[in-house]
Amino acid sequence: MSSQRIVVVTDSSAYIPEEALGGLDIPVIPLWLHWGDERFRDGVDIDPPTFYQRLRTDEAFPTTSQPSMGEFLDFFRQAGAGADAVVGIFVTSKLSGTVANAQAAQAELSDVTVRVVDSLSTSMGMGFMVLTAARAAAAGKSLDEVVAAAEEMRERVHFLFVVGTLEYLHRGGRIGGAKWLLGSALSIKPLLHFENGTIEPLAQVRTRRKAIARMLDVAQERLGGKRMAAAAVIDADSLEEGDGLAEQVRGRFGISPVYRTVLSPAIGTHGGPGTVGLAFYAER
Repeated sequence: MSSQRIVVVTDSSAYIPEEALGGLDIPVIPLWLHWGDERFRDGVDIDPPTFYQRLRTDEAFPTTSQPSMGEFLDFFRQAGAGADAVVGIFVTSKLSGTVANAQAAQAELSDVTVRVVDSLSTSMGMGFMVLTAARAAAAGKSLDEVVAAAEEMRERVHFLFVVGTLEYLHRGGRIGGAKWLLGSALSIKPLLHFENGTIEPLAQVRTRRKAIARMLDVAQERLGGKRMAAAAVIDADSLEEGDGLAEQVRGRFGISPVYRTVLSPAIGTHGGPGTVGLAFYAER
């Protein structure tokens, strides 16, 4: 056991539910939402219900941005006060500049030891990495061991999801135009996933019900005969469907609890209302 005190931090796109935290203290830096002339801190100045209601009705389209280097400097210093080191696990660098600004702040700091980990994911795909690292830190693991725990979980966790429409991913520049046009023209409901930090189509089906069914089949395949160790169902203003998926996961994979959370507004800007996802990993 190490005598080091390691603090694990993340950004607001994780949206880890209280039930999963189990008393862990994980500081969170908010991403930014821009809506016309208005500016909101993700999860601080605007909550998911308010955000998704407005997203469905407002003709203006919101955009997102990462915390500035200066904000990261303040955040790391505050989180690291009284600690030996800070481990920051942040939204995929392939879709956001958050990791880059965190690394820029890391390079400027001489009074706080910081290690930055690129999750190559978001939401609970990243959240399970954060939880694993925080538990390792709470167990007294060294800085290198805490970082290694996060990086190992990055290789184990899967994040599958379906969206209500590809329009938001397309408008936000998170999916290629040709793929969007194909899905739009054929009314295809693609099953998507994170692959090496980017959003990629995994399967194309004709109905949303079949997309959810395919999601469960893919989860079964990825378990490779092992038991599911942990799972979280995420929804964007689609509570009933998310609850239904969680029930199916419990029944099919014999796992409880299945954590429930929402897609943060910053990520919901790109996924759009109606997104439903499953993050999970297998036992060793």
